[in-house]
Amino acid sequence: MRGHRVRLMTSKEEKARMPPRRRWDYVLAASRSGVDEHTRDPSVDPPAGNPTGWLPGERRWEHDTLRRAVVHGVRLFNADAFHESHDCFEHEWYNYGHGSTESAFLHGMVQVAARAYKHYDFEDDDGMHSLFETSLRYLRGVPNDYYGVDVLDVRTHLTNALADTGSLDGWRIRLDQNTPFATDEDYEFVDDL
Repeated sequence: MRGHRVRLMTSKEEKARMPPRRRWDYVLAASRSGVDEHTRDPSVDPPAGNPTGWLPGERRWEHDTLRRAVVHGVRLFNADAFHESHDCFEHEWYNYGHGSTESAFLHGMVQVAARAYKHYDFEDDDGMHSLFETSLRYLRGVPNDYYGVDVLDVRTHLTNALADTGSLDGWRIRLDQNTPFATDEDYEFVDDL
């Protein structure tokens, strides 16, 4: 896409007539150009503070659906529902083109949840180091407070787990400086994906 001019279409009929590859190019171009209506949801609550991703002047998230996935994914992770947490992050990850901060963050969180799932649910640590190293690469450069997640703490725990997998025991992801746990609403959200 680099170096090409892309005409953003607004007509649903025009998009429906596009071959699948062109539709994907449209989604990528729309995401990169700031046209991100597919990630809007005014029902998503504002944060407790002012994390990266929150647009205080507009009183909304840059990508509301990303925040919604983060809230549900973190709560589920903290309740040891690692597979469900993984699904929240992965489902949202598909909204973003390769190379974006959103994509890197979500891909890193997908791998964190997948690794925890294998470790705790299957007692399988094969590949743990490579998954955590990959997660760390994805999360490098992501702001420390991205969409309310304490990304610095996530990176610290992943780094410590490379030397001692026991450092993951009892670890919870902080969101908006709290440690939230899943409610029925979170399980309903992931069931509807």
